[in-house]
Amino acid sequence: MTLAVFFGCTFIAFGPAFGLFIFTIARDPLRIIILIAGAFFWLVSLLLSSLIWFIAVKASDPQDEQLQKGLLIFGVMFSVLLQEAFRFLYYKLLRKAIEGLVALSEDGCSPISIQQMAYVAGVGFGLMSGAFSMINLLADALGPGTVGIHGDSQLYFLTSAFMTMVLIFLHTFWGILFFHGCEHRRWWEIVAVVIMHLTVSGLSFCNPLYVGSLVPSYLLMAAAAAWAYLLSGGSAQNLRRFLLCLRSEASPQPGS
Repeated sequence: MTLAVFFGCTFIAFGPAFGLFIFTIARDPLRIIILIAGAFFWLVSLLLSSLIWFIAVKASDPQDEQLQKGLLIFGVMFSVLLQEAFRFLYYKLLRKAIEGLVALSEDGCSPISIQQMAYVAGVGFGLMSGAFSMINLLADALGPGTVGIHGDSQLYFLTSAFMTMVLIFLHTFWGILFFHGCEHRRWWEIVAVVIMHLTVSGLSFCNPLYVGSLVPSYLLMAAAAAWAYLLSGGSAQNLRRFLLCLRSEASPQPGS
């Protein structure tokens, strides 16, 4: 049973992201480099935020539960802001890289657009975030033990896997929105990304009421996906046709 939980949660959390990597990134060495660099930037932001939180906890009274809860909330919010700051630094780095690629190319064109860089960088942020969210849980899922044997929720590993999946997708869409805002100086798009990130992170405090964190997160993911699709050149008409097509397929056919 523990092995089934391990593989099931792994495929739920990382299966869709692995598909994106195989079909859209793996064949291009430049995209792989951008993805790894994006994962590294997210890792550095986590390291710095963890260091700040560790110092704050050590300098505070461990017996004060209210203070410790406040420090936890502060640590989450500070980590989100630091991640978005490093996303901005990564955008600046990639912008310089594009200028260098244009200077080196024979035709004066970059082999990769800023929109493609935004997508790949977002996947890199999401994969590293998902890995750190799930790696310890997956190790525990191998056992020994039974989830919920002492009356706790048996859906802990499953909901964590679904939350990891939505975070990976959200980081991908946030990367597209954030880079678009930086590229066109639409700062309200950057603010929207930060607010969505803070909201999703804050929803984790609703646990173990998993419906209170999963459902709003998936709704935000759908909104961010539609927004990123439109900013990437997609049309609202095509999006409407796609949704209507899904609805018509889902409706029962007469005589079936």
